This record gives sequence, structure tokens and C-alpha cells, in this order.
Amino acid sequence: MGPSARAIAEHASFQAFLHCYLHEVDSGQWQAERVRTGDVAGRFVGPWVCELDLGSQSSRLAVDVLYRSAVGRHRYGRVRQWLAARHCWSDIEPFQALCLMVRELYSRSVGMVPELRKLRELEFLHRLTDSYGVMTRCVEHRRADPALSDNRFIASEQSLLFGHATHPTPKSRQGMSAWQQEAYAPELAGRFRLHYFLVRSDGVDEDSDGPLAAHAMAETLLSDGHGSLNLPPDHYLVPAHPLQAQYLQTQPAVMAAIAQGLIQPLGALGPAFSATSSVRTLYSEQSEWMLKFSIPVKVTNSLRVSKRHELKAGVAMSRLIRRTGFADSESRFRIIEDPAYLTVNLPGQRESGFEMIFRNNPFPPSQDGGIVSLAALTQDPLPGRHSRLLGLIEGMALNENRSLSAVARDWFQQYLTCAVAPALRLYDDHGIALEAHQQNSLLDISAGYPRRCFYRDNQGYYLSECRREELLSLCPDLRETPELFYRDAMIRDRFCYYLVVNQLFSVVARLGVDGALPEAQLLRQLRNFLRSLRATLSGPALALVSMVLEDSRLPYKGNLLTRVHDVDELNADLEMAVYTSIANPLYRLDQTEQLPNLASAMTEAGTMAEVGHGVA
Repeated sequence: MGPSARAIAEHASFQAFLHCYLHEVDSGQWQAERVRTGDVAGRFVGPWVCELDLGSQSSRLAVDVLYRSAVGRHRYGRVRQWLAARHCWSDIEPFQALCLMVRELYSRSVGMVPELRKLRELEFLHRLTDSYGVMTRCVEHRRADPALSDNRFIASEQSLLFGHATHPTPKSRQGMSAWQQEAYAPELAGRFRLHYFLVRSDGVDEDSDGPLAAHAMAETLLSDGHGSLNLPPDHYLVPAHPLQAQYLQTQPAVMAAIAQGLIQPLGALGPAFSATSSVRTLYSEQSEWMLKFSIPVKVTNSLRVSKRHELKAGVAMSRLIRRTGFADSESRFRIIEDPAYLTVNLPGQRESGFEMIFRNNPFPPSQDGGIVSLAALTQDPLPGRHSRLLGLIEGMALNENRSLSAVARDWFQQYLTCAVAPALRLYDDHGIALEAHQQNSLLDISAGYPRRCFYRDNQGYYLSECRREELLSLCPDLRETPELFYRDAMIRDRFCYYLVVNQLFSVVARLGVDGALPEAQLLRQLRNFLRSLRATLSGPALALVSMVLEDSRLPYKGNLLTRVHDVDELNADLEMAVYTSIANPLYRLDQTEQLPNLASAMTEAGTMAEVGHGVA
């Protein structure tokens, strides 16, 4: 029968939360199995046990660690609480442990007004339970669905049952009710039509880097190539997500414009769309574009609405990337542009809520096979199943009549070549860094080995301040988006986290925990790759690669601390989340390898000294 959907979701929620807690709050006390005070019965079953002090509650937690990862992606088993009054350990449910850790977190939040602290704790617990509930519903709905292993683009986008693996509330969606989840959540595989508004053209703001104006692109969503829709003169169509449309029609400024005849709601029209993993970006097999909408929903940390400067940034970056010639020099790496936007102007409002973005769709039905995000590829499998990545590599090993480790090593090398190296060269050659985390990075694995990498997200560009004049000369539009430029020190931290810690280390851990190849071997392979790549760099990526190879610690985005302090990073100054640091596994690997060499050198030096003394 196996565990229930609720039990699976509870364990996955605990796994994600504890990952954050150990990295950002308390790294814990680690002990080998059963070498413990008070463990008389020997009930701890992991090869390691991690103990956490709950000082404000005069208690402790102990967690079985079933797999200890060199890159920090551990796998956890049962959890126990120390009962001081009875002087023993007692099993507790994972969600109960989460609540204890949340209480501990807020007890440590010094400098916060007590009432504000309690309100934020309550808000956090709400998002935690919301995420847990959504995850339970997703697992229950999809656990027997064979489409979970389908490698077509939209199927893989809708397979992320557990969400952001390093976020404390990976499936939190405040503002989306249960019935709306059924209709619009990607994991539940719903399909729905867009809502449309007819708007006077003088009230529309738009731009496009393509052959069609944005309003003409919107018309093609309904005309399906059959010519004009015979719209009233001087009127444009503006599409909206159903959640967006429902929200907009309750807003006073929109209601007034409707009453004045400036905006006319047309309802649901056209072909069916499906939500991709971001919830608010939609895909239709019949459309040349994916569409990204503003929706009144907080997904994980942030209210998912597009700002005016983000609309402009998408078009400007589409022009900039094209003019750099990067696509011609890096055929195995492609940036999916957001080349057009459409919105409605309302009096006194910088953003009206109608904001929508057109994204190129390189995955029509005949070209959507084997397109999988790194998040889907490395996601933990349901109980009793293989991960998607292990299943892929096992099949290739069988077909090639080679060992699992040999195929895994070659697969990892191809991944580094098509996903990591080009992103670093883009930064080195042009000063453009990407928010290349797992969900924003797609691999073409239609041939088994990674052939191409696709990057998406117009909110995820960082331009080097040192290259400002050069980039402005290529694309003067960037003068309208000064917020895209950052100091290289800040870019290094963010780019290192997204590309290396979030994305690359997830691949290392997945291959390691699946038994395809030990993490130590993968880290040596990564180190050799980065050393070889570093020899070819001369721009800002040189300092970044050197940091990854040599620094004892690496920057880490504190999703838990960001959540604790209730920071909406998309609306904060410079979109700043809370950053901390973690131990660098490559540095640790160097130190570990140097110890035997140092001991050998000291032994040899001692022997030579003895020989020299004897001769003397």
C-alpha cells in the first residue's frame, strides 16, 4: 500500500524546511550512529544523527540522517524530541518538529517588536500549513499518473509535486483557494482559457522586439492565423489570466473604466492553456508564445505581479542578447526571450494589474520532447520509484552496455559543457549574469545526454556595472532600466548561488544519493572542469570561478530567513533576499586531499632528517 499522500507530503515538507534550517540557522551537532548519550535502546537508525538544540524550549531534536551529502543535500529519516522530565527520546511527527523549529526561530529574532514577531510567526505557520496542504493534494491527485514520467515540456513542467527543494514553504500559494488550485495549479494539470478585455488603443501601453506589435500578437491568440478579428476601430485585445481577470474586475479604477466604456470584459475565449511550473506563465500547444501574467497570488515568498520596469527589461534584454551575437557563439545554450509586453494605463497608477508578457515558445508539439527543467530532473521521487535522472542514466547504461558510473560521469560532463560553461562565458564576455536556478534552467535530454540548455526569466538578469557603457552602446534601451546594473561583487554572490549552489549542486547530490556516482568523484570532476575553464576567462567570471574553487565559504540565499522576516524579495529594494554563506565543498575537498599528502610529506621529511643525522 505504501505511505499516504499526506505522509509523503509531510516528509517532503520536513526535508525542505530542515535543509534551510541547517544551512541558515543551526548546522546541528552530528554524531555517528548510536554513539549517543541517552540512546540506550539504540533506536537511531541513520548512519548519522543530527541533533538540534531548542534552547528557548529547554529541549532538543534528533534526526536520523539516511544520507549525508557533501554539498549539503542530506536525506532525513525519523525525528525525535528529548523529553527532559522523562530523560528519554520520544518519536514525534515531522510536522510537529517543524512547528517547534518555527517557535525556536522566532524566539531568536532579537530586535523585533513582540507583537510583530507573533504576527510574523502566525503568518509563517499559515504558509507552512498551506504548502503542506497543497503538496498533499498534488501527490494524492498525481501519484498514479503515468504522465509524471513523460519528458514532454508541459508534462515535465507539471510534474513538480514537491516544489522548490530549498525553500521552507515550497508549495505555499496564498490567494489561491482549493477550487482554484484544481483549475490553475500546474501540478493538477488543469487546462483553461484566457479572459480577454477590449480596450481603447490610447489606453494601452506596449512594446515589441519582434516583427509584430504586441497588440497584434494578442490578436493572433484568437485569430489562429485566419486573418482579422474585425475589432472596433481604435481598440485592442488585452488577454488576462482568469485569476487576474477576476481580481481586476473588483478594482475601483477598472470598474470605473468599464462603466465609462473604456474597457469591455469579453470573458473566456480562445484555445486552452496550461500553467508551467511558475504558476503564472502559461503554455498552449497552439500558441507561438508562452504568456506571463500578473496574478494576485503569493507563490513561496512573493506576490507574483510584474512591475513596469520588468516589462521594459524583457524587451531590452531581448534586443541586447540578440545584438551580442551570443546565440551564434554558443549553439548549445539558448536564452528564451520575453520580447513583448502589453498593459493598460489607468489614471494615477504605475501598474494597473493588466501587465502581461509574451515569451517565445521554442517547444511546439513537434519540438517539445525531452525538455525538462533541472528541478524536475533532480526532484526526489515518490516512494518506491527512481528519480527521473536515475531512470534516464540507467536506461542509457543498459543501451550502451556500460556501467552506471561511466554513463553518469559522461552525462555530468555534458551537462557542465552545455549548461554551466556557456552561462559563465556570457558573464565573462558580455557582463551578463543569469538567475540560473533549477527551475529557470531546462535541458534538452531527448538524446539522453544533455544537448542544449535553455534559460528563462526576464526578472533574472544582472548586468555588470563595469560594462555599462559597452552594453548601452549595444542597446540604448537599457537607459530605461538602470535597475539591471549591479556591482560585480553583488553579481558574484547571486550568480554563484543560483548557478552553482542551487543548480549545479542539486545535480551532484541527485547523482550521489541515487548511487550513480559518489559526490566526491563528481566534485573532483567539477573542480577539474572549472580549473580548465578558468584558464580561458579574462573578464568578471574569472573572479567568480576563482571564488568557487578557492574560498572556504560560498554565498547562500536564505529562503528561510527571508520568509521569517516576511521579505517579498520581488518588491524589496534591489529585490534583495537575505543572504548568508555555507561551507564550500570544493574547498573542503582540497583540504581533505591535502591532509594525506601533508602527513606523507612530514613522514618523508622525518625519515630524511633521521638519515641526515646518522650520516652526520
